[in-house]
Amino acid sequence: MRNVKELVWDYGIVIIGNFLLAAGVVLFILPNDVLTGGVAGIAVALFPIFHIPTDLMINALTIALFVLGALTLGKQFAIKTLLSTICYPVFISVLSSSVHAIEITDNQLLASIYGGVLMGAGVGLVFRTGASTGGMDIPPLIVNKITKWPLPTLVLVTDGLTVLLGALVYGVEAALIGIISVWLSSYVIDKTMMFGGQATKNVMIISKHQEEILQVIYQDLGRGATILEAKGSYTSENRPVLMVCVSKKQYPLLSHEISRIDPEAFVIVMDANEVQGYGFSYLEEM
Repeated sequence: MRNVKELVWDYGIVIIGNFLLAAGVVLFILPNDVLTGGVAGIAVALFPIFHIPTDLMINALTIALFVLGALTLGKQFAIKTLLSTICYPVFISVLSSSVHAIEITDNQLLASIYGGVLMGAGVGLVFRTGASTGGMDIPPLIVNKITKWPLPTLVLVTDGLTVLLGALVYGVEAALIGIISVWLSSYVIDKTMMFGGQATKNVMIISKHQEEILQVIYQDLGRGATILEAKGSYTSENRPVLMVCVSKKQYPLLSHEISRIDPEAFVIVMDANEVQGYGFSYLEEM
């Protein structure tokens, strides 16, 4: 069970995330009619057709989709999403009434960029807690439950259809600008969710001078390594593969030492967004 302090912290993060999401929408998306994903994108796309105020449409869609999600996805989903469903419409209404006279920019491209960044940061913070922002997250979740299709693909398709809907009303150029917002938002969501993790390099090494390279890893880098047993498909020879995770600052030294010890070593380097364990997420207590 999670303690009260952790729950309060998570609720606070959800509230902050929804505030940033609402700020991105009210300050940048709505004033400039930027086509984007989510309920904000639908509100902007449908306004010329139905002439319903965008903030009212956002609130109505958010509540209606929450009810649909609660009925379809169950009680656990409803509990996790309820706070966002309350906070987001409230923040939209409050910000719309209090900052309507503030004009930050009338440039659609700038609005798309900064709106996408703010919305991505907000959604990313909410996702970090394991909660949902509700809204247009819900249709992909429902389709995923029924079809088992990949959720990221469904989210991308949903946002793409939203922008396409707006393109029919505002034109292709507006849709191209909106795609920037959708992409930036997705990128910032990913970076926000990974924030705090220690970015590292995962290095795979195949060399005849395994022991010398291991000494460099142990003594010069202060790291450990894992030896994987592998077999060459062409030679059918059994060859050990060294796998080691090092910080980005340590990688140049490791690369230099491998080249010095064995210029013919076969090395594969991959980015690892996060590594947990001794030497990375915690240190041995003295």
